Amino acid sequence: MTKRTKKIILASTIILVVLGLIFSASQLINDKKATEVNEEDIDFKALATAYSMREITDSDASISSHELIITEPDNQVRTYNLAKEPFFVSFAPYINQTHPCAIHSLSGCQGELVNEDFEVLIEDEQGNIVVDQVMTSQANGFIDVWLPRDKDYQITVTYNDKVVHSTFSTFKEDNTCITTMQLA
Repeated sequence: MTKRTKKIILASTIILVVLGLIFSASQLINDKKATEVNEEDIDFKALATAYSMREITDSDASISSHELIITEPDNQVRTYNLAKEPFFVSFAPYINQTHPCAIHSLSGCQGELVNEDFEVLIEDEQGNIVVDQVMTSQANGFIDVWLPRDKDYQITVTYNDKVVHSTFSTFKEDNTCITTMQLA
């Protein structure tokens, strides 16, 4: 093999290696773009429900009046703006046990009455019925609802022969976790 042939083979090999590296880098970039999620494509209601139902357990999530905050196992935090979404509120009627809470932890809050049926009546400040149905508490003992923002509400929850009446509102900075509803 001549020196010239060796140089051609060496140059061809280098070119192929460089092209391979460029292709690999291009694939990594394309793969990263494919996994990036546009916030407009996220179904926040379904995501919140998945955390509440304990279907997602590999990360933590909480929800304030204006943000959904997800903390991954590596402590990377993703925050999603909910200002254009209906207001999320979660309530846990109880008989004996509760906990203080303001910002609902979708992955951590635990209510007393799990998988129980409740009659729920929610009316807005004008007396319009917003919710009037039997709702079942989730695995975390809470009942989640999404309501119109910037309103005051009255809620009545009935469980067997016990009833509780309460009020709450859906303004920015209002609580998303209601744990003060003791059934009597």
